[in-house]
Amino acid sequence: MNRLVLIGNGFDLAHGLKTSYKDFICWYWKERVLRLYDCRDKTSDDGLCKFSILTYETWNYFLFYNHIQLKFVEDTKFIDVTNDKETFGIEYYPLFERIHKSIETKGWVDIENDYYDLLKEYLNDNAPEEKIVALHSELQLLLEKLVEYLKSIKVSDELLNTGIRQKIYAPFKTTEISISGQQVLKEHIEAGLKLSDNDWDWKLRPYDSICYTKGYVEEYKKRLSNNDPYVGQEEPPHELMLPNKIMLLNFNYTPTAHLYLKESSLFSINQIHGNLNDPSSVIFGYGDELDENFRTLLNRNDNKYLCNIKSIKYLEADNYRKMLSFIESEPYQILIMGHSCGNSDRTLLNTLFEHKNCVSIKPYYYKYDKDKDNYIDLVQNISRNFTDMKLMRDRVVNKTYCEPLTNNNS
Repeated sequence: MNRLVLIGNGFDLAHGLKTSYKDFICWYWKERVLRLYDCRDKTSDDGLCKFSILTYETWNYFLFYNHIQLKFVEDTKFIDVTNDKETFGIEYYPLFERIHKSIETKGWVDIENDYYDLLKEYLNDNAPEEKIVALHSELQLLLEKLVEYLKSIKVSDELLNTGIRQKIYAPFKTTEISISGQQVLKEHIEAGLKLSDNDWDWKLRPYDSICYTKGYVEEYKKRLSNNDPYVGQEEPPHELMLPNKIMLLNFNYTPTAHLYLKESSLFSINQIHGNLNDPSSVIFGYGDELDENFRTLLNRNDNKYLCNIKSIKYLEADNYRKMLSFIESEPYQILIMGHSCGNSDRTLLNTLFEHKNCVSIKPYYYKYDKDKDNYIDLVQNISRNFTDMKLMRDRVVNKTYCEPLTNNNS
């Protein structure tokens, strides 16, 4: 039995990295103000918005109170230019305007969702081709800016969180496996009991940073009744409950996941959405073939509507194929670390969650304070990726056996 770890933006946030879309937008405005400062005519148009200074008097006043933050502070603290209507004139392009409305009304933004909602509106309104092309161009500009921003974020070995590492390498627990997957777990344990010494050396080698030894397995064999590992109340030793293979399915563009696995034939990292070292590999768009409007997009028989659909973009590289090969190879448990399981990845997540080999889906939730967490919100999002709710209730690990990704807010 294997383990597939879904890594989303919350994983980077848990390491103190400012990688949210809101952080990105704050950085964007800081950069725009700096560039406007160096612009002779005090106006600029970057394809996302037209940005200009209205009066030099208020502009100088703005600079006086913000110059330290602009020039010397390396963070993404928001510089409020959007509400300073005396100093700045801003004309938004459609997608960027929607993004700002999301921040104003919700306090957060999902750029890919906003893009898809706008695309569907254009579809329903029979918008002219120029508007569709302009929307794709605007998303591409946002992607280029996002890559530039994420490249400026430093990821170093000091960020490694030992608690997260232990969760990735942890043995399976019988309480985490679905009722329909209990036989699979039993077969996994029985296969471990039959391994030779050489096989054990091979299996435990990637776990060299954790104290696992095959000696406990031999002791456990002697205590078995009728050679049945499920007889009695004793939990099998950790060594028998270790995954055969682990894949980190990294939805982020950043390299944070690489802090946790030494890649080998047993452990691998799959940058499913590309990486910053190769910007052309980055996949940015929408992936919800279960959405009722998606069929309408296909039926238009017009390829311009499909430019940024993830399930099509996946075919440009072999990462998706590697993922399919992994889940087809043998039964697997899914760990969710920092992925919201939102609709923008619904096609891929449905493939993983409802696959015949999936025996467990364990979400690690975020704890706001001692009394509040997002477990239910996360499970609600997970449920939208299922078409079979009975299957969902069996596979998703209940909160009793789940825990926060980190304990920073407990």
